[in-house]
Amino acid sequence: MLVLGSRGLGRAAGFLLGSVGRSVVARAERPVVLVRADATLDAAGADHGASARDVVVGVDLDQPDDSVLLFAFEAAARRGAGLRVVHSWDPAAENTSAAGLPGVDDPAEGRTMTPRQPLADLLRPWQDKFPDVSVTEQTVVGQAATHLVDASRDAELLVVGRASRHAPIGPQIGPVTRAVLHHAVPPVAVIPHD
Repeated sequence: MLVLGSRGLGRAAGFLLGSVGRSVVARAERPVVLVRADATLDAAGADHGASARDVVVGVDLDQPDDSVLLFAFEAAARRGAGLRVVHSWDPAAENTSAAGLPGVDDPAEGRTMTPRQPLADLLRPWQDKFPDVSVTEQTVVGQAATHLVDASRDAELLVVGRASRHAPIGPQIGPVTRAVLHHAVPPVAVIPHD
């Protein structure tokens, strides 16, 4: 694992990701954890280093990766913390006619919609391997980055994956990972995967 710190001295002082961090995250073949200089302090300056807050992990059900879930479960187990698993879902891109699957309430439509693949099925083997980790499943409608940043506000650690992507201009980190690195509150672990 590689850990990078940030002093937040760039043009946008709140950003965790600078040019060095962006380059390292895009190219690293191992997990990279980015930490703000004031990561253990909340907005009021209170130290929360001793409390066990949740580890939050973002999961893409279309391309789940075991290395991301393994890192998140191990991090929660080491900390004695809960694990909050966030999956963002776009119902417009899904077939919502499947019956019997756990759903997401859409108050605007007055109905319950169902994701294509239940999050619980993906997590079941991991919960069997880590029975002491309390898992909270959170399926949300909308943009993944926005929900992950919101979930990170009271988290100990935010874990996201980075698919290996190579563009003509060099390796890329993807829009969700880039957004959480810019706006997340706690340290962010970026786990590379194929």
